[in-house]
Amino acid sequence: MVNANSSVADPIGADARSRPLQVGARERILAAADELFAQRSIRDVGVNELILRAGVAKATFYGHFASKDDVVLAFLERCHQSLTVEAIIAECRRTTDDPTAQLLVIFDVLDGWFRRDDFQACAFVSTMLEMGPTHPLGEASISYLAQVRDFMRTLAADAGLDQPDEFARSCHILTKGSIISAVEGDREAAVLAQRMAASLISVHGGSAALAGSGPSAAGKLIH
Repeated sequence: MVNANSSVADPIGADARSRPLQVGARERILAAADELFAQRSIRDVGVNELILRAGVAKATFYGHFASKDDVVLAFLERCHQSLTVEAIIAECRRTTDDPTAQLLVIFDVLDGWFRRDDFQACAFVSTMLEMGPTHPLGEASISYLAQVRDFMRTLAADAGLDQPDEFARSCHILTKGSIISAVEGDREAAVLAQRMAASLISVHGGSAALAGSGPSAAGKLIH
C-alpha cells in the first residue's frame, strides 16, 4: 500500500464492469478497496468512490459495511488470512521442521516478495503509519504484525535460544525495517536483514547456516 496522487478518471470503469456478475457485492467492495488503497492512502479514498469502483448501490454497501473503517478492517483481515502473515507462517512450516531454519526462511519469503514487479508496502505497516498506533485501524494493524513476532518467539523458544522474547522483538525490527527499505527501492533488504538475523541467533546462543542468496518462490505468496 503506497501513497500516490493519481486521479481516477472513470471510477467504475472497465474494472468494475468486467468483474463477473456472480461475484458477491462484498467481495467486489473489498476488491475495490484493494485497488484504491494500493493507489492512494486510506484517508484519501472515500465511501462514494468505493461504491462506484465496486459497482454496487449505496444501500448494498451499507448492508455489508457500516463505515469505511469496517471496510478497512475487513481488508486487513483478508490480507492476514491469505496474503501476508499466515502465508509467511505456512511457508516456514512447509519448508522445514527446524525452528532455527524457519526463522531464516521468513527472510527468504520477504526476499521473494521484495523482488516482485508488483511489490507494494505491507498493508499493516502502511495502515499503522498512516492512521497512527492509537486509531482502531492502527491497533488492528499492530495486532496482525504482532502475530509474526509471536511466531518468532515460539520458534526461538523451540530452538532453545536465550531470551526468546527479546530475540523476537529484535528480529521483528529486522523484518519491519527491511520492508521500509524495500519500499525505498532496496531489493536486497531481506538478504541483508537475514544476515543480521543469523548473527542475532548466534548472540542468543544458537547457530544458523545461511543458504545461497537470491529470491525465493515463497515470495509469490505475499501481496
